[in-house]
Amino acid sequence: MKKKPEIGYCGNVHPAVSVDQLIENLQQHTAAVKGLLAMDQPMSFGLWTSATALEELQDTQSLSRLKEVLDQNQLVPFTINGFPFGDFHQSVVKRSVYSPDWSTPQRLAYTLQLADLHHDLLPLAAVSTISTLPLGWPTDRWKDGLPPDEYFKRCAENLTTCAMELDQRYQQTGRRHVICIEPEPGCVLDCCGDVVKFFERYLFPSGQALIQNHIGVCHDICHSAVMFESQDEAIAAYSNAGIQIGKVQVSSAVEVDFDRLDAVGKREARKQLISFNEPKYLHQTSVQRGDGERRFFVDLPDALAAEGDTGVWRVHFHVPIFYEGSEVIGTTQRCIEDCLQAMVKHNVAANHFEVETYAWPVLPERIFAGSLNEGIAKEMRWFKTLISQKY
Repeated sequence: MKKKPEIGYCGNVHPAVSVDQLIENLQQHTAAVKGLLAMDQPMSFGLWTSATALEELQDTQSLSRLKEVLDQNQLVPFTINGFPFGDFHQSVVKRSVYSPDWSTPQRLAYTLQLADLHHDLLPLAAVSTISTLPLGWPTDRWKDGLPPDEYFKRCAENLTTCAMELDQRYQQTGRRHVICIEPEPGCVLDCCGDVVKFFERYLFPSGQALIQNHIGVCHDICHSAVMFESQDEAIAAYSNAGIQIGKVQVSSAVEVDFDRLDAVGKREARKQLISFNEPKYLHQTSVQRGDGERRFFVDLPDALAAEGDTGVWRVHFHVPIFYEGSEVIGTTQRCIEDCLQAMVKHNVAANHFEVETYAWPVLPERIFAGSLNEGIAKEMRWFKTLISQKY
């Protein structure tokens, strides 16, 4: 790493539908995590705010209240999660998190508003990174009879417009904003290969230097692992294509290797897997068999209904990154170290690392007995220890 990486946790674990709720979370959780970490200097964290709260922050008084709380508690929103647009903590989120998508003016407007907010909140010389959805969800993308190629073009036009607007801000203020597309299992762009093709075919022709300066990738380690990507190959693919990794979301997925278990272990593993089958979030699942064949399921209950107790299962459920699993349930924690090693190997200088375990509120109780704040602090300690060994 050319400079010391910034590390924080993602605030999307806390509801933030209104400014009042956002401020309450900062005081009750983020500041408390800072205290648990015994930090006597400003602490970085990842900001998330819904479109509703973002509209409230257009009011000067609301923005001043937020700035005051950040200053009083020495909290620095070093990055923004711009993926969830609406209420990320409603009783059922599932596929609604992918709306509005990048073919719409609403997504463009929301993202530019986030950039303006981030400019107001960041220290003068800091670079802004804002993660965003990987265009949309496949069953929604061809809406209104829009052909696939036209859909990609429309998304690319909006992203290019975003880059041009951000470049104007850069020329005026010196603040560089990077919008980081975050591939996710099952989405329009769900792996590194999809992302590289989209950049090369639809974004770079609009002006490679412009795109490279303001549009990049958010590499979510859990998402990549669920797709059975090699961390080394994914990082190399972005690097070789000239796509910057603006931020890394440090996350871990559930993994079960049924083929190493006996009959009793298989039954227990399935029982524990069922405990991750909660109704709020989408838990995309990949199953890789011994012959190399891989099947993808949109949600965990689909996999449980269709698959027997064979193969290696990886489930999009963000478990605490310090959690190593049980006797029958594992995690993809090792992919975090693989990612860091790949970044060193390929000289990739991403400097924003955001620990993103948003599933704490729906986590099976057996995994961690402490409070939410204690769990987040434990994750931060774990990752800081790991990254200090690598850089």
